[in-house]
Amino acid sequence: MLLIPCPWCGPRDEAEFHYGGQAHLAYPPDPAALTDEEWARHLFFRDNPKGPFAERWMHAAGCRRWFDAVRDTATNRFAGGASPAPAPAAVPERPPGPSVPRAQAVPVPSLRPARDPAQPFRLAEGGRIDRATPLTFTFDGVTYTGYRGDTLASALLAGGVIATGTGIRLGRPRGIFSAGVEEPNAVVQIEAPFPEPMLPATTVELYDGLVATSLPGQGRLATGPDPARYDAVHAHCDLLVVGAGPTGLAAAATAAGSGARVIVADDQPEPGGSLLGSGQHLEWVAETEALLAAEPGIRVLRRTTVFGHYDDNHVLALERRTNHLGAAAPAHVSRERVHRVRARRVVLATGAHERSLAFPDNDRPGVMLAGAARAYVRRYGVVPGRRAVVFTTNDSTGAVARDLAAAGVEIAAVADARDGVYVTGTEGTGRLTAVLLGDRRIAADLLLVSGGWNPVGHLFGQAGGAVRYDEARGTFVPVPGSTHQAVEFAATPAEGVAAAARALAAEGFTPGRPGVPPAQPDPRRLPLTLFDVPVPAPGPRFVDLQRDVTVADLRRATGAGMRSVEHTKRYTTAGTANDQGKTSGVLASGVVAGLLGVEVSALGTTTYRPPYAPVSFAALAGRDRGALHDPVRVTALHGRHLAGGAVLEDVGQWKRPRYYPRPGEDMAAAVLRECRAAREDVAFMDASTLGKIDVQGPDAAEFLDRMYTNLMSTLRPGMIRYGVMCRQDGMVFDDGTVIRLAEDRFLVTTTTGNAAAVLDWMEEWLQTEWPELRVHCTSVTEQWATVALVGPRSREVLGALAPQLAVSKAEFPFMAWRDAVVAGLSARVCRISFSGELAYEINVSPWRATVLWEAVRATGATPYGTETMHVLRAEKGYPIVGQDTDGTVTPQDLGMGWVVSKKKRDFIGKRSHARTDTARPDRKQLVGLLPEDPGLLLPEGTHLVAEPVPPAPPVPALGHVSSSYRSAALGRTFALALVKGGRERVGERLYAPVDGRPVPVTVASPVLYDPEGARRDG
Repeated sequence: MLLIPCPWCGPRDEAEFHYGGQAHLAYPPDPAALTDEEWARHLFFRDNPKGPFAERWMHAAGCRRWFDAVRDTATNRFAGGASPAPAPAAVPERPPGPSVPRAQAVPVPSLRPARDPAQPFRLAEGGRIDRATPLTFTFDGVTYTGYRGDTLASALLAGGVIATGTGIRLGRPRGIFSAGVEEPNAVVQIEAPFPEPMLPATTVELYDGLVATSLPGQGRLATGPDPARYDAVHAHCDLLVVGAGPTGLAAAATAAGSGARVIVADDQPEPGGSLLGSGQHLEWVAETEALLAAEPGIRVLRRTTVFGHYDDNHVLALERRTNHLGAAAPAHVSRERVHRVRARRVVLATGAHERSLAFPDNDRPGVMLAGAARAYVRRYGVVPGRRAVVFTTNDSTGAVARDLAAAGVEIAAVADARDGVYVTGTEGTGRLTAVLLGDRRIAADLLLVSGGWNPVGHLFGQAGGAVRYDEARGTFVPVPGSTHQAVEFAATPAEGVAAAARALAAEGFTPGRPGVPPAQPDPRRLPLTLFDVPVPAPGPRFVDLQRDVTVADLRRATGAGMRSVEHTKRYTTAGTANDQGKTSGVLASGVVAGLLGVEVSALGTTTYRPPYAPVSFAALAGRDRGALHDPVRVTALHGRHLAGGAVLEDVGQWKRPRYYPRPGEDMAAAVLRECRAAREDVAFMDASTLGKIDVQGPDAAEFLDRMYTNLMSTLRPGMIRYGVMCRQDGMVFDDGTVIRLAEDRFLVTTTTGNAAAVLDWMEEWLQTEWPELRVHCTSVTEQWATVALVGPRSREVLGALAPQLAVSKAEFPFMAWRDAVVAGLSARVCRISFSGELAYEINVSPWRATVLWEAVRATGATPYGTETMHVLRAEKGYPIVGQDTDGTVTPQDLGMGWVVSKKKRDFIGKRSHARTDTARPDRKQLVGLLPEDPGLLLPEGTHLVAEPVPPAPPVPALGHVSSSYRSAALGRTFALALVKGGRERVGERLYAPVDGRPVPVTVASPVLYDPEGARRDG
């Protein structure tokens, strides 16, 4: 950093000074009279000897006085002191050429900036920041200081930093462009206290210890879990006012004293909106804020962005509760909260975004929206540059130029497009150094641009409202009454009062008549509608800064035949970044209209969709994450499983015992032991997780006939029937048993993982397709604890536990159920087998389940887990839905054509079973596989091919392994598989590529154990 010695202010950064030429050369008395060559020679082409050289400087950012100083041009250091010098005349950079009208000059009042080397662009006074509370933060590894009330963007500007990243596609430097949520460039990554990507620096409130980094247009997700809390609340109100600027405050004040329930939502830390950036009517803002605070029925939500407007005035808003506190945020307070608001009436007072213009090299750091620069001066006490050029199409920049000049910024020129003066290029690398106005070059570090203002109609559009093109204002404005919802858009305080009064009166309340700030005077000159500067000049003209979309990109899109702005948006990605085209949307429409030679009004604009501003997934999830999103469910016997040393596995949401290893056993040994116990003695398992749905009502039997492929209405009370459900396409959806408890009541069991889906499926059909059926369905899964008793000795053990229950084969047949007292407990005992062995399922109250478990254990029975259950059922060829099916399998493919009724008129999926495709002989069918090596366990998912040496890719696969186990009963490994035309291939040899070598397997029947079913009946 070069320090220049000011005689009055001391050594200061060279960025604060203006060079006035050689001290010994007379300044031209009339620079405008010089030719371009003469002026250039005076400034740039004089002799520059190495050594001490007398120069003239002005401390523009300080005392604004001229002085002479001696600089050694060999070392670029100043020698000795400096002496006052008479100020030369005003210094234009170059006189205007004949083809470009002279830019308007604006007088520059003097206001000395603060003498803080750490914040060289901070004013000594002004702004709404708390200068008594300095804050330290880090950006790109460099430490800076700011104040409470700063945003990250304003604090960076105060420290002299304007470049904050690079473009996502072209990698060009980008700088702070705006002062609000519309920021397309300064999108940063917050690194501490928790990583959060893609946040506009203009909306990040500064806090002590903040650590942020610049981004190349895309962020990085956090690698660890977010420790913060997030939640959601529901709210109802008579009137929702979105925005707490002058219009929103006026609308809310209209409801004061009316008794209406009112919510005011605004994304800023304090109300005031645009008035905070202009410094106007702040006393009225404070008075109105106090009035609203005193009203018990009015609630003002600060730091709350309304991001979605849905049917029936269902509005979603995100409140940032502790983001601004950083590491000091209380752990018990949610970081962000989603408000789900149901509003009777809505007034949208969402203001407007300033629009940029397309001109060559309009993306350099230092190019900024004019209104944003004024906001930085007025609200944050920061000047974003030292020497500025204003490029405008409207009168709003007049106040901007006056405020910046009063803050000490030299306004080098005001280029008004209405006078035919255009910016035709910029210069600079890391920061703007010059602005080109035709053949005129003006040194400047700040270019303030205003191409007009676009009403923020995003929420109005989401609510179904239409927009129309306003020729006079050159933008799209909401059309009153165009939405079917009770929503009004208000653009001025007077409109806000009127809209709120209509809304309150419609709800039966008496509106007030608050005082409002005077209306803005009409512009002295009409604005000019301009999108693309009509001067040929080199350099890319950016339309969407965040997506790096240029006019040339849009020209390619229209050249490819795109005629809709929706199509060019998708062709170029303009407007698809996280800023949602807030500064580029209308600009893109205007540019495309010009390229197509049509009116902007005929072309229209893109569709506004939620969210209006980015919302984190954590906020949307709220408390619905981790165990609260996917709860860990355990059965009433979970403690007994842990005490028994069970190894658990996840089955759906449930923790289930997979196997019970004894000392020295691995899983394979433990499972083989458990299988032998089930096949040769007696074993028991916790089957409580099976889904259970109570179906009752006069039409329950008819309903189940329609849901299942087989008849359930013919089932007698006291009996059980296996059933399969299909989707409408005829593919297997779930299977289980149906227990008939009474003429009008059934208990349906489902697979563990599909319990909720089956209940939802039933309710969907009842509520949408068959509302005439008198049926009620209730989940009772957790109202029963179930112990499966399996093995040749199971009848003997049950008889001992339930001496009053007749357990003989004749008195308690297969697929029957009985109420009984088992181990002293009231129980429902079902004669069901999922193992192929003699088996029972004993259902008791979960509160007494441990009593039953210990009673069964005391008989010497062996506990077994889900892995043994899988082996037992696979030996019998019983499929598991979701493992041996993949959504493309019919009951017939599973060899279960017997479960599909040919008597019923209809059931879900019946029509699809008659399709030619479902009757193809080459469909994948469930078969057994026996590896040639009886000790080789095939990996599940292994593909099956016909030849040991596969042909050139693509290799046709015949099917895949769905289940694979070691069997104690078979004394070998085996598998189940889905194979094309599988039943016709029984006995054939296929090959399974495993570890790079073909493993020969023989296709077999899926029922590999006790095919006659004799063991099931004992």
